[in-house]
Amino acid sequence: MRPRFSGLLAAVHTPLRPDGGLNLDLIGDVVDHHLRQGLSGIMPCGTTGEGPLLTTEERRSVAAAYVEAARGRLPVIVHVGHSSVREARELAAHAQRVGAQAVAALSPWYVKPATVEGLVESCAEIAAGAPELPFYYYHIPSMTGVALPMTQFLEQAGRRIPTLAGIKYTAPTVHEFQACAALEEGRWETLFGVDEMLLSGLAAGATAAIGSTYNFAAPLYRRLWDAFGRGDLDEARACQQRSIEMVEVIFKHGNQPAIKAIMKLVGLDCGPSRLPYASLSAGEVVELERDLRAIGFFEWARIEAMRLWPAS
Repeated sequence: MRPRFSGLLAAVHTPLRPDGGLNLDLIGDVVDHHLRQGLSGIMPCGTTGEGPLLTTEERRSVAAAYVEAARGRLPVIVHVGHSSVREARELAAHAQRVGAQAVAALSPWYVKPATVEGLVESCAEIAAGAPELPFYYYHIPSMTGVALPMTQFLEQAGRRIPTLAGIKYTAPTVHEFQACAALEEGRWETLFGVDEMLLSGLAAGATAAIGSTYNFAAPLYRRLWDAFGRGDLDEARACQQRSIEMVEVIFKHGNQPAIKAIMKLVGLDCGPSRLPYASLSAGEVVELERDLRAIGFFEWARIEAMRLWPAS
């Protein structure tokens, strides 16, 4: 089966105004930015997009705005996961109505499925809200606390969910990811979600990758992807090492708020983070910028880096 998605997709931000309200007017600029970066798609309302911290109505507005701004130029996978399965189903139905190309969903994360069967039934209910769209399960146990066996999930969900297309796998357990990619002779699309391990994901069979740092470092990852494709592992490892150094800086400065602050540093001010995240202060942003400059981020994160960055 030809994968519906390939290459790099950005887990896009939800732009907010200084008062914390939605800044939908910026979404068109965000989409244009990703088109210039050569990305293959976008995923709003996920972890990077602070989806679980938005109201249901806000999530509808953000999803619709991204689909409208994309205008078919980039496919949109809308994350619809919610602690309420019924709310998630309604969000899936809305994504289908507004013209999204696919939906994805986390497991419920407050009352968690205790078994694979429970997770499959929850996903079946969500996917039924958008019967015309491919459905992807979004596996990120560090956030949901749900670490059930994913090969068992795919085996059972494949018989229960007609629209199941695959899995977005955001965990460092590459051996399980590889098993998912190989399952049933590669039946399932395997979207890798750990940016600082992209090379490992590609080696294990990823058909595409969805990440937060692709928002501002796509040239680095495109170079990694291309190097892997032509068998230049030295170049691919050099790119991945730069990614690792960047992610270490991001975690040093608070992860999610730092990722949003970097968007402002590259020219797209997506506003503050939504509580309970604490946005970086002006002084903290200065320190973040200093650490990014120390690793050369502002040189190799540019579009021009694809041709200007000397070979390793």
